[in-house]
Amino acid sequence: MTLIKSISGIRGTIGGKPGDGLSPIDIVKFTAAYATFIQQKAGKTNVKIVVGRDARLSGMMVCSLVVSTLVSMGCDVVNIGLATTPTTEIAVPKEKADGGIILTASHNPKQWNALKLLNEKGEFLNDQEGKTILSIADNEAFTFAEVDLLGKVEIKDYTDFHIQEVLNLKLVDVAKIKAANFKVAVDAVNSVGGVVVPKLLKALGVENIVEINCEPTGNFAHTPEPIAENLVEVAKIVKEKKVDVCFVVDPDVDRLVILNEDGTMFNEEYTLVAVSDFVLSKTPGNTVSNLSSTRALRDVTEKYGQTYTAAAVGEVNVVTKMKETNAIIGGEGNGGVIYPESHYGRDSLVGIALFLTLLAEKKMKCSELRATYPEYFISKNKIQLTPEINVDDILVKMKAKYSHEQVNDIDGVKIDFPKSWVHLRKSNTEPIIRIYSEAGTMEEADELANQIIGDIEEIVSH
Repeated sequence: MTLIKSISGIRGTIGGKPGDGLSPIDIVKFTAAYATFIQQKAGKTNVKIVVGRDARLSGMMVCSLVVSTLVSMGCDVVNIGLATTPTTEIAVPKEKADGGIILTASHNPKQWNALKLLNEKGEFLNDQEGKTILSIADNEAFTFAEVDLLGKVEIKDYTDFHIQEVLNLKLVDVAKIKAANFKVAVDAVNSVGGVVVPKLLKALGVENIVEINCEPTGNFAHTPEPIAENLVEVAKIVKEKKVDVCFVVDPDVDRLVILNEDGTMFNEEYTLVAVSDFVLSKTPGNTVSNLSSTRALRDVTEKYGQTYTAAAVGEVNVVTKMKETNAIIGGEGNGGVIYPESHYGRDSLVGIALFLTLLAEKKMKCSELRATYPEYFISKNKIQLTPEINVDDILVKMKAKYSHEQVNDIDGVKIDFPKSWVHLRKSNTEPIIRIYSEAGTMEEADELANQIIGDIEEIVSH
């Protein structure tokens, strides 16, 4: 059993003893701590909180506990039921709510669930806010409401509202998409995307839809992280059904992965690159992605004479940097597109609508579009360390060793070489250093990673 408390929320496997897994007691404690934090921030007890969930097997159970706990704390709840993460984010400001809770363990397997916490803007809490909630939970510094002060529950559905918001975006061209007469497949890994994405596609004028794993049963047909090794069967269907493009989403629909018409991966790193290319071609402006994302976004941004900035890893860090630099688009290399014209959160629905408009405009096959972007390959490695080794010390020494290169140390150490880069980050949960490297070929990326691993081993041995 696993329970992980972090600044972004609480996640764990369902079952087990309190404190060992995501037990009802842990859910109640953490929800009460969040409610207390929001009440203190708002300066009142009868705050309003939006709650949405993905289609996990434990979703109904966790939702019942969370909603009941919020009511017991004197909070009014807008329960939007089965909803994507971006739908919940959009619902918070629309409801003029004081916060929101999304019940999803994102790409984790079915035994996991989690509470992701939002502020009054429908954006993730920052580091300090997360620490405050953890402290309230650990000290059980919360008080439940008396009977006359219990909260109320309202049930609403925000799916249609979210879809309409996407259709209203200036750069989304429904007429163009409809005229292209695309045949589109969608794999929603048996979660909420199975309800929402086909509905969006129909609204965008797509009549020929191939639904794969779209029944929201919570029994995921494959490991839910949308990476190549989990999409072998999906790729076969894409080829057999002769679709123009296939969209794959994770259980809470904030990551968008694209498969080409021949079943090959468009590459999750390039979802943001393609959508940014389209947005920049219409509306010049700056871009942001995290330090571990492909350099192709920088190349595309500079092609339009605009400025690219790297942020620390984590959606909240990317959003903060986007606001600082007035970026018009940004996100993460895991298929997360953040388009402020809609809202500051990763949103697969926005990504799908913009990508289909781009594809319709270009009048080329998906694989041909992919070939128009700079080609990079990322190698992901890690080096195991013994607990007594000082990881921070290693990172300082690596920074010094490569001080003649362009070095960024806002999140670990990233070294930018003329045609490649490497990013070293320590894990918060285990004694390892993650090593991401990118170059023009996979061989070069692997070679760079091995060179850096050699450097680290030499530092450790001394």
